[in-house]
Amino acid sequence: MAHLIEQMAYVGATPWHGLGSRLSEKQPLEVWQREAGMNWQIQESPVHFKADSIGRLGTIHSFPEQKVLYRSDTKAPLSVVSNRYQIVQPREVLEFYRDLTEVSGYELETAGVLKGGRKFWALARTGQTTELPGNDQVNGYLLLATSCDGTLATTATPTTVRVVCNNTLTIALDGTSRAIKVPHSTRFNPQVVKKQLGIAVSQWDDFMLQMRILSERKVQWHEAMSFFMSVLCDTSPNSPLPAVLPNERALRKVQSLYEGQGRGSTLESAQGTAWGLLNAVTEYVDHERRARSSEYRIDSAWFGQGAVLKQRALSAALKLAA
Repeated sequence: MAHLIEQMAYVGATPWHGLGSRLSEKQPLEVWQREAGMNWQIQESPVHFKADSIGRLGTIHSFPEQKVLYRSDTKAPLSVVSNRYQIVQPREVLEFYRDLTEVSGYELETAGVLKGGRKFWALARTGQTTELPGNDQVNGYLLLATSCDGTLATTATPTTVRVVCNNTLTIALDGTSRAIKVPHSTRFNPQVVKKQLGIAVSQWDDFMLQMRILSERKVQWHEAMSFFMSVLCDTSPNSPLPAVLPNERALRKVQSLYEGQGRGSTLESAQGTAWGLLNAVTEYVDHERRARSSEYRIDSAWFGQGAVLKQRALSAALKLAA
């Protein structure tokens, strides 16, 4: 099976999916662009089609309302979009971080291309870090990702990474993600997004205070089961158990991760706590959930159903600790 990850680069430890080119730290963006497979442009062409006619060769017609996007290097088609579609180039995703890495202390850690160029991203560590009880370290990151097939707005997402297990979680307060989304009907202005992100990133301390509260909230067995049922099986807390559990395999796996098999599950912060419940779900989504390949799993965990499931777990954990 072809890799969903077309190409990527990273610094530090090998990513969990084992793919990519390892770089030494403090590399210029031009090196990142080459090694992450982002040194090409999205080009466009009007849509043309051939209309067959009886007894003669078909005639070529144009459809001016739409355009074809394709790669400048391989000429491979990427998508057909509206003429109003605003393109964000791969290099723009990396350029977004230039002043952040040169002036603000950010450090790029991964960047790459998914689905043959239809989606691409860069992830940088912000320098923010917090330690929960038992030396449980959580670091702050900023993920910028976009697509050229309409599946993802250009999205800047403040993200946490739990060091012991590499679990990722989008920062959210009051049930609302701190992500900044720019639809492709609008021109991407990196300076405007950074100004908006200034507010979001400043809420790191508030978010980590909530995570500390989760690490201090002890959980009874029946509360843990109710949590997993509501997150994974979409059942209300007081409803009776059905004869046949939906998503039973996932339920059993997440329960085992919570009860000691998960990385970091025996730390003081996680053992028998709401923080442990949340991380059992995030570890399941990021590392254990069934997927066609590990590359499909990362796409889901960051941008798809897996990301939704993690946010559902976060909301349920905060509600439990309230």
